Amino acid sequence: MAPAIRQLATGLLLALSWAPTTRADSSAADYYVKSLPGQPAGPPVKMHAGHIETDADHNGNLFFWHFENKHIAQRQRTVIWLNGGPGCSSEDGAMMEIGPYRVKGDQLVNNNGSWHEFANLLFVDNPVGTGFSYVDTNSYLHELDEMGDQFILFLEKFFKLFPQYAQDDLYFAGESYAGQHIPYIAKHILERNEKAGPDDQWNLKGLVIGNGWISPFEQYGSYLKFAYEKGLLAQGSEKAKQLEQQWKICRKQMAVDIKIDISECEAILQKILDVTATLTTSGKRNCYNMYDVRLKDTYPSCGMNWPPDLTDVTPYLRRKDVTEALHINAAKNTGWKECNGAVGSAFRAHKSKPSRDLLPDLLKKVPITLFSGAEDLICNHLGTEEMIGNMEWNGAKGFELSPGNWAPRRDWTFEGKDAGFWQEARNLTYVLFKEASHMVPFDWPRRSRDMIDRVMKVDISAIGGEPTDSRIDGEKGPVTSVPPSKGSNNHPDTKPSGGDKGSSTNDDETQKQVDEAKWKAYYRSGEIVLVIVVIAAGLWAWYIWRDRRRRSGYQGVAGGDVAGPGHRAGARGLDRFQDRRTGRDVETGDFDESELDDLHVETPREGPNKEAYAIGDDSDEEDIKGKGPERSGTR
Repeated sequence: MAPAIRQLATGLLLALSWAPTTRADSSAADYYVKSLPGQPAGPPVKMHAGHIETDADHNGNLFFWHFENKHIAQRQRTVIWLNGGPGCSSEDGAMMEIGPYRVKGDQLVNNNGSWHEFANLLFVDNPVGTGFSYVDTNSYLHELDEMGDQFILFLEKFFKLFPQYAQDDLYFAGESYAGQHIPYIAKHILERNEKAGPDDQWNLKGLVIGNGWISPFEQYGSYLKFAYEKGLLAQGSEKAKQLEQQWKICRKQMAVDIKIDISECEAILQKILDVTATLTTSGKRNCYNMYDVRLKDTYPSCGMNWPPDLTDVTPYLRRKDVTEALHINAAKNTGWKECNGAVGSAFRAHKSKPSRDLLPDLLKKVPITLFSGAEDLICNHLGTEEMIGNMEWNGAKGFELSPGNWAPRRDWTFEGKDAGFWQEARNLTYVLFKEASHMVPFDWPRRSRDMIDRVMKVDISAIGGEPTDSRIDGEKGPVTSVPPSKGSNNHPDTKPSGGDKGSSTNDDETQKQVDEAKWKAYYRSGEIVLVIVVIAAGLWAWYIWRDRRRRSGYQGVAGGDVAGPGHRAGARGLDRFQDRRTGRDVETGDFDESELDDLHVETPREGPNKEAYAIGDDSDEEDIKGKGPERSGTR
């Protein structure tokens, strides 16, 4: 048998033996999370987690964690959550903000304000290198369009794995630097939809951004205003004069070119934290927490040790039993870290325009909600409000309803307490959360879920299983009945107000379509395997026929010599491979490396050492603009 044919036959047989594994790697079952260590008693939340490849050339994989909704109200919804940084893990959102669980010690407790009440939740460590995501260390992303392209690829693969969610109403939510990521991803989705067929559209229904870093011009200009308003700094003081001088330098730089990240302007925040720091009796310096100015921290951390849940979340996500449950690639796991400084240092987006420039076009097609915690300094509400006031969209400027007539700020009360206000016009909604930090859902989980349910137009009757009283200008939101769970996570029918149209019929139809899609996928996989089997069997039969004829003295048509001992030895490896396969299942057979060497088939080389990857590792990355260790400068 010619060496080329022998190698081809061997390659096909190896492909056959690997085919079930390849199919399993791309199945939803492979991502199923059976349970989590320390999970509370009661009906479990259905979860999937793991990595999806987005950059084959540089080993780029995004980590996701999906939680299925508790109830379906009217229709299926999915909220895709992103944290900021850039380079900060979305497990912040999963474990400290909107996910089903919070971490207390080494145990999990239920979050009674989880957003999975009426929506599937999908947390993604974005971009590559963030949190549990990984990539070659020399291949971090630099620009927002690069990130958008990779995220579209991630979603394409995710919906192939989980076709039952492909037609959900999609909402993107997040905070801080996600104010850049989310609009860019939305732009890429709309561009994709323009090219996709009618049956392959993604139903983008809304963007929800909290304390977002969206418009550098207004946000940098708000630092001093916020410091004066909150009494952090006395206007006209010597310290204030120093900062006013820095603001002039910043304005001069922005007059040349407004970028997402301007070092001369970043210095304003650092100087505020510096000049307002105080000396304690022990000789240490205390400074304001940049994420919640009601709190203090040691200088120069100034909030990087916050929130306090990090002391429990970090060791929990580094536990071996937890990473195994979440299907973290052990070869790439160097330990979860909230923020990866290397990702942030690389992702400067110097060629990307601020996402504020995308909002007017997005608002023509997609409703956007911006919300702010009133006590946050780094992405404070004054900057967001000024950006809205300066922006023109859908035929008018700011929240103007008609010339000289602005949309009112509508008072919001939650369970009898002043929660903030709502303001809306022409597809844009703004919500201010009073007494809230940079991470609003951390402070007010139930109020934040009331917000997302209103944004998604869910009929609300209960938050955290208890009746709630949420009013805007004294008016309650729509109410519906949600039957309590009876030991399972099955979705009860939920009736929208004003009619008896339940969701059960639609749910049955959706499930039918999902099942059909699954079986089609399995059928296609079976066809591929069958083709490989037929080709491999044919080549194998041809080889045996030719080999036997050689041993019986058959001389080729071209008058070649009869096969002798030397020729036989050349096929020894394939014979041994056949011997090991005799009477064994193709899925359970294993291979000996020496046998594969004899076959002259190159064994695939292992990837680079894990040192060549980054998953938020604990290396001493350079401080971002000198703002302190690890988390500094992150949004």
